[in-house]
Amino acid sequence: MVHLYGKSLSRAELAALSGNVSHAAGVRLMQLEDGLERGIRMLEFRSGTGLRFTVLIDRAMDIADCEYRGQGIGWQSPAGFRHPALHEYEGEGGLGFMRSFSGMMITCGLDHILFMNDTETSSYFYGPREKASHSLHGRVGTIPARLTGYGERWDGDRLILWAEGVVTQAAVFGEHLELHRRIEIEAGTNDIRLTDRVVNAGFYRTPHMFCYHINVGHPVLEEGARYLAPIRDVVNVAHAETYEKQGVGYRTLSAPQMNFHEQVWQHEMAADDNGSVPVALVNDRLGLGFMVTTKKDQFPCQYEWQNLQAGQYALGIEPSTHHVLGNNAARERGEMIWLEHGDERRYDTVFSILPDADAITAAEAEIRAIAVQPETDYPAPSGNFRPIEGRGA
Repeated sequence: MVHLYGKSLSRAELAALSGNVSHAAGVRLMQLEDGLERGIRMLEFRSGTGLRFTVLIDRAMDIADCEYRGQGIGWQSPAGFRHPALHEYEGEGGLGFMRSFSGMMITCGLDHILFMNDTETSSYFYGPREKASHSLHGRVGTIPARLTGYGERWDGDRLILWAEGVVTQAAVFGEHLELHRRIEIEAGTNDIRLTDRVVNAGFYRTPHMFCYHINVGHPVLEEGARYLAPIRDVVNVAHAETYEKQGVGYRTLSAPQMNFHEQVWQHEMAADDNGSVPVALVNDRLGLGFMVTTKKDQFPCQYEWQNLQAGQYALGIEPSTHHVLGNNAARERGEMIWLEHGDERRYDTVFSILPDADAITAAEAEIRAIAVQPETDYPAPSGNFRPIEGRGA
């Protein structure tokens, strides 16, 4: 049954109410036509609950806008949704990423995440290319996808809104990795389901790193908003030398500030009996929240990113395949993921709107049942980067 407008409706009952199901929910293909966004293909999803979000086909099928009943969920930066043809991957010493950094979700990878690194490339057997120079968070986020399908599909009396595509990151004498992405939501619900497979389509042994930069903006983020997570250890604080200088700890967010320097934590998360890790940002004043649920065996690491600078105000939830230590450290520690031809890694993630106070209470209870997070705003980092098992040296 489709749950809409306070009713449970069968397929036939919903069809009787209008000439097209799109009056209530659907997926629409469109194109942005002005400014630096001009030419980007976009899918608009409406689930029928008041949840609307957009998927930028030409930017790795990442989620850009997200709103619930007119209230913003996803972050929009001054950089905007810049067309990938304008992007300069190697610009500004590897920080060109910042000029395309906007939206609720940015995919980072596929062979590099985190800060700039030069890495050896002996696995590609090409003498003139002794090293690869990686820019911030890798290449994939500004590569256009090949859209393989989208639309509405009935499964009995359940209506599924979906889209699929393939993003190819490849070079001659280099990596040939494919991101196979599926995004779906059931009409009448508030849970966006993201399924990714990263496949080595090439014949070189290839490194793989992966991260989602999931960004929540105003009004969910405002003074007093709370970060909820099943934290069993605070592993690393990038700003530890000035930990309390800006007056913002990891739990409770402040209003926008002037001259704010980003703050980043790595938390060691506990998982529930199914291996799931839920993390949320909640606004008790509005009775509105946003939760990200990942799998611990897929994303063993989690970062929290705070950018509370006025005019750029955001909170980032970042599930990652690797520690914040970076690319070369992953190699040195024997934690790099190496993919042979045909090897793949799968990632299953759910983005959930918490639409009211009861949903926030339930989410908080779910998280606390897994682990009780530190009750101080400035917990001392342990520096204990646990070995990530099951990866080749």
